[in-house]
Formats: sequence, structure tokens, C-alpha cells
Amino acid sequence: MGATTTIGLMSGTSHDGIDAAVVTFEPMPRVLAALVHPFPPELAQRLLAVTADPRPAIADLVGLDAQLGDAFGEAAGAVLQQSGLAREAVRAIGCHGHTLHHAPAGPEANSWQIGDPNRIAAATGLPVVADFRRRDVAAGGQGAPLAPAFHAFALGHPREYRAVVNLGGIANVTLLPPDGAVTGFDTGPANTLLDAWAREHRGTPRDQDGAMAAAGTVVPELLEAMRADPYFARPAPKSTGREHFSREWLDAFEPERWAAVDVAATLAALTTTTVADALRAASPERVLVCGGGSHNPVLMAGLAEALPGATVEDTGRHGLDPDMLEAAAFAWLARERLAGRPANEPAVTGARERAVLGALYSG
Repeated sequence: MGATTTIGLMSGTSHDGIDAAVVTFEPMPRVLAALVHPFPPELAQRLLAVTADPRPAIADLVGLDAQLGDAFGEAAGAVLQQSGLAREAVRAIGCHGHTLHHAPAGPEANSWQIGDPNRIAAATGLPVVADFRRRDVAAGGQGAPLAPAFHAFALGHPREYRAVVNLGGIANVTLLPPDGAVTGFDTGPANTLLDAWAREHRGTPRDQDGAMAAAGTVVPELLEAMRADPYFARPAPKSTGREHFSREWLDAFEPERWAAVDVAATLAALTTTTVADALRAASPERVLVCGGGSHNPVLMAGLAEALPGATVEDTGRHGLDPDMLEAAAFAWLARERLAGRPANEPAVTGARERAVLGALYSG
């Protein structure tokens, strides 16, 4: 029916099903077909239960979604002001949001990010692209990591085998061989456990400059017990998050049996050894590190020691601020969405197909 034909879907308060209509605009709307698709009984009951007796947590989450959207809008306005650019010079905002839950396996696979993009668009007057991960999950993928396509675009090299290592809360790697093939996956924890341990034992938001880990000695028994977690041996594609590598996960190893600084040193070693394990078979010539962990000398030295055949350096050496590489990736993903280009890498996420990622919210 042409580019003006659209399908509209609506689920209302009657809980009886989904109203579906095929509508064409020539230029006025005309309904070509319509039906009500009944809910399966179990789904209808779940919807009724949530609506009739909402838990306080739901109201809290909705409020947090709004509050976080406002904060994203404020950040966008501040960085635009700092740039000195007029708003009209900016085409769109790409917002990853904040992940509350990442569970990309099973019949109800999902990855949930909050930070209401409507509020970002209202605050800035700019189009917003958000909700990048769930289209890949719907195609059978992990929904993560999504940055490898950008890594290839920005940091690939035609003659040198490179790897990009993002040391955020979770560590992920991207392999960039000279032939242009792209692979990547989450390797496990990077800063999430170390930061939590530092907050608890030092009262600081992170292990600043690796000082706590540097003061300790790796506990081989603890390191090997943690490395025995099945996630590390699982083949790619794979992704993980705080749902798995949580404070409760660490508690299972009874870390209080050792000095706090020794546990910190062991957590740093867990990051560097598992990242190195992921890279060793590929033997990259250059390892480019980004994320907060790039400022931790213990992590950087540990990677260099574990990968003696590679040059280990941060992405700043190649013109990309290591603290901003992930934000730049989602700016690029927004660009790809506006151009209608697929931006997932099935070899990375395990999706059945390439897909255009992200939902567009008008400014």
C-alpha cells in the first residue's frame, strides 16, 4: 500500500485484547483492516493483577523513569551549551538509558532500560532515539554488547589486529581483525564488584587510582574459585550484568575471610585474567582500553602483564576519550537509526538477523 501505510496497536483498560488496525494516509487516514486480538487468559490475569493491586515498587519505578529522563535531558542541555552549538545544529540525541534488568535468555527474554525519552525530547526540543537493545533481543540476540559496530567504524585498522576492551561495570571485548570481521562479548565483571567493595570498606565510590587493590595481594584460592563460575567458560555470544555478578555473588565466596585489600587485589585480578583469557586466542597486536577502568593502573598493568605480546593503551591515544567512547557509540547508533541502517552485529549478539535499532521520539 506504499510508504503511507501503518499498523496501529492499542491495549486499553478493558484488558480484553489488542486493537489492531492497518491505516493508510492518502493524505487523510483510512482504516483498511481492523480486529481485536484476544489476550491469552494467563496474560490477561497478569495484567489485571498489576492494574488492580499495583505494588509500591511499580510507582517507584515509574517515578524513577521520569526522574532519570529529566536528568538525561539536563545533561544533554548542559553539554550542548558547553559545545557552543545552536540546537538546530544537532539532529538527534541517542540515549541508552539505565539498565534495570538484563535477562536475554528464555521465552520472556528482555533487556530493560529506563530514562523516559519523552521527557528528554520535551526538555531539549530534539528528536531522541532510545530503547536500542530490545530489537536485537526480539531477533533472538543478547541485546549486548552493541558498541562493537561503532568500535569497528571508529577504531578498526586494515593491517593491524586490534581489540577494544571496555572496562565499565561489566567488561566487554571487541575483536577487530584486519579483514573487517567483528566479534565481541561481555567477559564478566570489571568495576562493579571492585567499586562495591571499595564503597563498603573505604567509603569511596570506587577504588580511586587502584589504591586499594595496589595495597593488597591476590589470593589464589579466591581467584580460582571465582574463575570457576560457568559464565567465564560459556562460549559467545554472551552477555551479563549486575544480575549475575552481584554483591550476593561475591558473598558466596565468603570474602570476609581475607583482608579487604587482598580481596580488592583479587577482584582486580579477576577482571584482568578473564579479559586476557577472552583475548589470548585471538592474539591482537593492540588492545585499546576505554571506560572507567582505563584510569586504574592496577587493571592496566594487569592486562599488559597478562597479554605480553600486545600493546595495551587507552583509546585516547587514538583520538577517542576513553570516558566518552560508549556515549559516542550511542550517538553513532542514533545516527544509524535515522539513516535506517542496521547497527547490530549478529556475530556479536547472536541475533538471527541484522536490525535497525532504537525507537525515535520526536523533539
